[in-house]
Amino acid sequence: PESVAEHSLRAAQIAALLAAEEGGSPERAAFLALWHDTQETRTGDIPHTAAKYMSKPEPREITADQTAALPATSRDVVRTAVDEFESRETLEARCAKDADKLEMLLQAVEYRDIGVERVAGWIDSARKGLSTETARRIAEAAVTMSPLAWRDR
Repeated sequence: PESVAEHSLRAAQIAALLAAEEGGSPERAAFLALWHDTQETRTGDIPHTAAKYMSKPEPREITADQTAALPATSRDVVRTAVDEFESRETLEARCAKDADKLEMLLQAVEYRDIGVERVAGWIDSARKGLSTETARRIAEAAVTMSPLAWRDR
C-alpha cells in the first residue's frame, strides 16, 4: 500500500546515508534514488509473481517518454540519473539500489512486526541484492531489532 512517493523518499534518505558511509556523494545517491521508480507511475509495481507472464518494461524507455516534453537540460538530467541508476556502475548508483532494497526490507520488517506473515521471502530477496557492506550491516540490524527500537535510544 505504499506509494511510489513514500518509497522513493525513504529510499533517497537511505541512499544519502549509505553513500556518506561508503565514501560517495550523498547528494548524488539521493538524487538517483528519487528518480529510480518514477516509471511505476505509468506501469505500477509489477510483482515478481507476474514476471513469468509479462516482460519488464525498460525503465529508460519509460523515462524517455515521461521526459519528452521537458526542456533539454531538465530532460537530460533526469534521463542521465535513470541511466546511471540502471547501469549500477557508480558507487552512488549501487548505494541507491541498495537503498531501494533496504527500503523494501524495512517495509517487510514493519509488516512482520504488526503480524503480517509470509514476509520472509521478501526480506531474503532484499538481503541477497545488497552490494555494500554498510547496507548489509543495516539489513542485519533491521531483521534482528524491533522497528521501534529507536525509541529506546
